[in-house]
Amino acid sequence: MALETMGLSPMEAFAIVGVAGVGAQWIAWRFRMPAIVLMLAVGLLLGPVLGVFLPERDIGPLLEPLISLAVAIILFEGGLTLNFRELHDAKSAVLHLVYIGAPLGWALSALALNLIAGLSWEAAIVFGGIMIVTGPTVIAPLLRQARLRARPAQALQWEAIVNDALGALAAVLALLVVLVGHQNLGGGEALWHLVSGVSFAVLLGLAAGGGIVAAFRRNLVPEYMKVPLLFVTVLAAFTGANAILHESGLLTVTVMGLLIANANLPSYSEIHRFKESATILLVSGVFILLGAGFSFETLRLLDWRAVAFVLSVILVIRPLTVFLSLMGTALPWQEKALIAFTGPRGVVLVAVSGIFAEQLVAQGIADGALLVPLSFVLVVATVVLHGFTLAPLARRLGLTSGDKPGLIIVGGSQFSTELAQALEKAEVKVLIADPNRRRLLSARKAGLHYYYGDILSEAAETSVEFIAYNALLSASDNDAYNTLVATDLGPELGRNAIWQVTREKEDVARYTLPSQLGGKSIAGGRTLSQYLALLDEGWSFRTTRLTDEYRIEAWREASPDAIPLALVTRDKLSFISEGGRLNEAKPGARIISLMPPDVSASASRADRATASLLPASRLPDARVAAEPEAASGATI
Repeated sequence: MALETMGLSPMEAFAIVGVAGVGAQWIAWRFRMPAIVLMLAVGLLLGPVLGVFLPERDIGPLLEPLISLAVAIILFEGGLTLNFRELHDAKSAVLHLVYIGAPLGWALSALALNLIAGLSWEAAIVFGGIMIVTGPTVIAPLLRQARLRARPAQALQWEAIVNDALGALAAVLALLVVLVGHQNLGGGEALWHLVSGVSFAVLLGLAAGGGIVAAFRRNLVPEYMKVPLLFVTVLAAFTGANAILHESGLLTVTVMGLLIANANLPSYSEIHRFKESATILLVSGVFILLGAGFSFETLRLLDWRAVAFVLSVILVIRPLTVFLSLMGTALPWQEKALIAFTGPRGVVLVAVSGIFAEQLVAQGIADGALLVPLSFVLVVATVVLHGFTLAPLARRLGLTSGDKPGLIIVGGSQFSTELAQALEKAEVKVLIADPNRRRLLSARKAGLHYYYGDILSEAAETSVEFIAYNALLSASDNDAYNTLVATDLGPELGRNAIWQVTREKEDVARYTLPSQLGGKSIAGGRTLSQYLALLDEGWSFRTTRLTDEYRIEAWREASPDAIPLALVTRDKLSFISEGGRLNEAKPGARIISLMPPDVSASASRADRATASLLPASRLPDARVAAEPEAASGATI
């Protein structure tokens, strides 16, 4: 039972929403829990359970516009991720899920609502249209947690964002059909209202997006004003479209984001990263508001039919819709199965159904009141189910990058090759990238995975499964390029996972760079040339596993002159940084180190150097001999 409180001021309410939402996301990340589930649970705890924060009481009339504007910005940011250049082999699946899946899902959902949930046909076709949406507010955090491979992740993300706007418009169309039968509104007038509203929404999105692109390309907007201008334009376009046709603003902001994403703007990366951060804040807040604003009293309107309906949606309607839609595509059955059993609903479903429920009840359709509790139960059921099952299901189907750590080494050299071999002994997935084919010869000879091309290129975005690698070492012979790579990929992989070999003259004041540029230095402060010199002197990499009997102290005693470089645990790789605490290494961890030459070391550096200069045609690796010389941007 909720506790009686005096209520909160709007400022206190906003503070609670922010702290609870972001705090729930951090706890979910820290303890590897589904973030969406935790945010919803925190919202329910603060609202209907404890009564600490009740949106209707503490925010009042601001609640609905806040959620609407938040959803608009979330959808716009989602549109920014829909870059056609990145779609590639997922294009066919996305088109089928939109063109076939959306109308098929609408029809099947309406049928289930009528036959199973017991809704009238009028309420069923309206709610069936809204059920097309699969929730970009939910999909993005789930994909981030599950670390899916590129193609199924792209299919789910594109479907969620595009169908979110289409679902709202389908519900608008269905509502207009209902109003024609209950009001003195002609069919032609209703059709004109819909067509003109949708056309205006699309044109407004194109105009707003095109205006932004033109202004940015002609340098009419300074850098510091670009993100604020985007925010204002998104809100204005969303509000303007909704003024003509309710909920058509969702289509406007999606079109706007899609246009900007494919305009190849120089500032796109910075814009997208800022919008991504804003979206995380908004998703957190929206789910706290959603949970806190729910009333358990509305559940009394439901009976066993609601449970049967939710089960039919998850186990029958969604799988049937996906499998029928994806017939004829080249997707393997594993990817089809994953998409079929992943259909979480989000805040858009609840927000839009609440609006349309009021209009249906106002027209004398009593069971329209069931839309809100049905939508909430469906959201909770799918969020909880997919929050806990998506990652395990994807692993079972072999569609994730796995839980083992992965490292990208930028720069091909003997140092990179031997380090990669030592890391692979510790079960770390390693990729060596270099735009110079000759520098990759030693990696190719050793049978290592490599990428021939610039790791920052657009080709790399589609050829390299970045999600399979959670750390990067920039170790080319070009210090400026190392710094560029570490700085550019830092936001994607996380600053704490970006490492860089020490730059030449780094300790000289005039060469020192700000802390926000480049990656973290490895302990020892050696440059690439110094590491190569050690290898030429006979030093070698060694992978040592710690046990209960052989702990870090024993390793130090046995190898007093060793240079520890990296520590590998079951799911994490970290290089030993300056001041790093190697003493925290526990049994089961593996230490990657450089060992000095000893009497038994008979490996000839000269032989290796000679082998590295051999032409590709004389290397023993059959894969290399068969590889076309003109190939560029290929991952092996």
